[in-house]
Amino acid sequence: MSNTSLKEWTEFANLALVPEEVKSQYERFTKATNVLVREPEPEVGQSPKEVIWTRNKAKLYRYTSEQPRKHAVPILLVYALINKPYILDLTKGSSFVEYLVDRGFDVYLLDWGTPGYEDKNMKMDDYVLDYIPRAVRKVLKASNAKEVSIMGYCMGGTLTSIFAALHPELPIRNIVFMTSPFDFEDTGLYGSFLDERYFDVDKVVDTLGNVPPEMIDFGNKMLKPMANFYGPYISLVDRADNEQFIKSWKLIQKWVGDGIPFPGEAYRQWIRDFYQQNKLIKGELVIRGRKVDLKNIKANVLNLAAEKDNIAQPHQVEALMNVISSKDKKYVLLPTGHASVAFGPKASKITYPTVADWLEKRSS
Repeated sequence: MSNTSLKEWTEFANLALVPEEVKSQYERFTKATNVLVREPEPEVGQSPKEVIWTRNKAKLYRYTSEQPRKHAVPILLVYALINKPYILDLTKGSSFVEYLVDRGFDVYLLDWGTPGYEDKNMKMDDYVLDYIPRAVRKVLKASNAKEVSIMGYCMGGTLTSIFAALHPELPIRNIVFMTSPFDFEDTGLYGSFLDERYFDVDKVVDTLGNVPPEMIDFGNKMLKPMANFYGPYISLVDRADNEQFIKSWKLIQKWVGDGIPFPGEAYRQWIRDFYQQNKLIKGELVIRGRKVDLKNIKANVLNLAAEKDNIAQPHQVEALMNVISSKDKKYVLLPTGHASVAFGPKASKITYPTVADWLEKRSS
């Protein structure tokens, strides 16, 4: 028997003996492997925009549209100091930014950029007293508006609350907080990881300067290690024949893996003043010599929590409602997680219209 015929006979015998389910699993595994090692990364942050202001690494974007703007009050999006803000504009058809623009809002986004080692001394004081106020004034000037709305996502909302409390003189009409933590008394496993008896934040910052994104990502994944480390890849193999799932999977994994360094001094404050000493909700936080009193917040407030969120748990988010002075304030618990509140089918169907409907009534 020739080598060729032997090979053909072997392949025929193998195919005849392999169960259909095993063949299907092999095909899905092959497809998943191609996604991981061969297919190009997806394009992100594609909504048309222009840079209207810069400071150091930060950029202020204004999103452009051929459609007329329907609402007098512009909205400024403020993201966290970790990862990149394109989670709010991942892809056409599933973009918070695109949705708001299509609803007639004048939308701006403050992108912190990627800190370098030279930024290790940047503090939260710099962000809330220098960057955000200047960005707000640029938004008001560019839009020719008298008031502004701000939406802070994750830590961006925590920063926004501090900024708003320290700047009652600025014309902030509406604030949307999206999965932003305010009370750090009970932070779940984070409390164990970051307990000051075991976690020496000074040694971390003094050694590293800026905290690398891999360290932040590892800490987040350790909240549910089996699900977070292996779950995405198991799901990829199981659903590798679903093209829509593959597209979404690639987008969200690109964002998760696209972290940025956390400026050292800001990280020192974030861990010590918030996670270890819970100063914000207690009214004990001091920023550049000024005490932060959340009672100074009087703007209309929409406070969104996600019921499956392990990073900013609902009780950490809801605590804000008891300390602000806003007369028009609403707390909403959404059936999402920390990332799926901003991207995915539930975000498109629930989060986007919830925010836009609320803002629309308060932006005329």
